[in-house]
Parts: sequence; structure tokens; C-alpha cells
Amino acid sequence: NIKSVGSGPNNDGLDPESCKNVLIENCYFDNGDDCIAVKSGRNNDGRRINIPSENIVVRNCEMKDGHGGIVLGSEISGGVRNVFLENCEMDSPNLDRAIRIKTNTRRGGIIENLYVRNVNVGEVGDAVIRVNMKYDPKENSDSSFLPVIRNINISNVKSKKSKYGVRLEGLDNSKIRD
Repeated sequence: NIKSVGSGPNNDGLDPESCKNVLIENCYFDNGDDCIAVKSGRNNDGRRINIPSENIVVRNCEMKDGHGGIVLGSEISGGVRNVFLENCEMDSPNLDRAIRIKTNTRRGGIIENLYVRNVNVGEVGDAVIRVNMKYDPKENSDSSFLPVIRNINISNVKSKKSKYGVRLEGLDNSKIRD
């Protein structure tokens, strides 16, 4: 069980960063921020080290309060690929999003091959699936790194209550694909 005291930011449950071959199984998350946030470095550090997070399996987990159940980003400059989420439960009016991808032109990164299946979402406050290429962490840095988001596969995701089912925000010069 991973439970944060308080509901403020920066108290993620678990942040695999620049990791390979990770299994997260049979866990309970109740956090003020992201339950699981997959990362791979922030801005120039992430591009310099350039180690993507890859081959991550999340299964049979329960997510309650937080900004997101499973999140890719926002510190994602080194990229992420091959993330599998299955057989999970997400349910709380204080869980903003079930499945979330967040990046921007300062972070960049290639985010690809996300597979989600058999997820039951009772209630989330915002969106069941939220992809945001204009995520704004209020920082000044070079904004010339176009993110790439591609190959997102979602099947058998059921939700009872949310403001949006799917909410996508791409860029004119970098589309969310496949």
C-alpha cells in the first residue's frame, strides 16, 4: 500500500524513471499527486542522459485519490515505450484522470506503445484518458523540442462517471498518432 499524507503536489506514489523491465503488481495507491508517474528525465538532463523508461507492466492495482492513476510524464525528455496496464481499478471523485500523458515543447520525448486493457474506472473528476502536449509547468527554457506521441492502444476500459471520456490536446506541428 502506498498512501500519501495530505493532498498536495509532489507526493507521487511511485515514479519509475529511466527504468527497464519493471513490474508493478497488486499495489494500492492513494496519493495527492500521481499514483504512478513514469518518467525519463527533465529537459536537457533527460536528453543528455537519454535513457527511456521501457517495458513496464502495471497489473492488478487499485488507484484512489491523485492527479492521475497511470501517468507518462511530464519529466519525459528521454522517452518512454512499451507500457502495459491491465486489470486495474481506479475510482475516486478526487482522482482527476485515470490514464494521463503529459509533455510539452520544453520536455519533448517520444512516448510510444502504451497498451491499456481491462480497466474499471468508477469515477474520476476530469477525464478517463487525457493526453496533453501543452502541459505547462511554468518554467522558462528552450521550447524547440517537439514531443511525439504514437501507438496508444486502449481496450475494455469502462467508466461510470467523468467530465470527459477522452480529452486530447496536440500541437499543430506534432500530432497525436495511432
